[in-house]
Amino acid sequence: MRIATWNINGIKARIDNLTNWLSNEKPDIVCLQEIKSVDEAFPRDKIEELGYHVETHGQKGFNGVALISAKSPDEISRGLPGDDDDIQARFIEGVYAVKGGVIRIASIYLPNGNPVDSEKYPYKLKWMARLAGHAEERLALEEPLILAGDYNVIPRPSDCHDPAAWAGDALFLPQTRAAFCKLLNLGLYDAVSGMNDTSGQYTFWDYQAGAWQKNNGIRIDHMLMSAEAADRIDSVSIHKNTRSWEKPSDHVPVVCEINYDWA
Repeated sequence: MRIATWNINGIKARIDNLTNWLSNEKPDIVCLQEIKSVDEAFPRDKIEELGYHVETHGQKGFNGVALISAKSPDEISRGLPGDDDDIQARFIEGVYAVKGGVIRIASIYLPNGNPVDSEKYPYKLKWMARLAGHAEERLALEEPLILAGDYNVIPRPSDCHDPAAWAGDALFLPQTRAAFCKLLNLGLYDAVSGMNDTSGQYTFWDYQAGAWQKNNGIRIDHMLMSAEAADRIDSVSIHKNTRSWEKPSDHVPVVCEINYDWA
């Protein structure tokens, strides 16, 4: 199975890029973030024409996540548990039947947290704590689990072009990286760094200041996996070429090939 994550940065603006990529790469499951669309306005027809099933958890103008899959899920849940008052659309989770059991996959759009002296940073840390609690519950099921998406976390200095430039940013603050490490300490495996630990494995280049042309990137799109999923990884790749397309997202797809077959 080929499982991908991609912050599309506006589904309506990037629908042609997405459908072209789907047609060429033929992934089995895609986790999308920042769709910036309510569910009813999501351009699902163009995706369904390619034979995919679409599940969304949308929000007008910003946020929003989706799961695109070659087969429909057995279960879908929307919203990260732990705060009934949180209305931001940042989490969707699906359970899919595979040979020998199921695989559970979530698309995550973790809060940015900037500016750090506003309410946005405490919200980010609380959201990460909720995610850790949810992950711990899911790991207790001892089944293949993939938490994929835009984490808005730079885990290590080697995951950005210039650590000093990010020192005061919510994506790189010590508290942020500690919260990410807590996820790893639960037993989750960072598939991108685990399969290729060389520096410069970036997944995001800002639109400003020629970041793409200068390769001033950061790695903030992650695939965290339970041991049951990580044991079956064949490869992980970052599709940097999409950043050079016309009207690109500032993020690129991350694709994992994993040794599972549809049931």
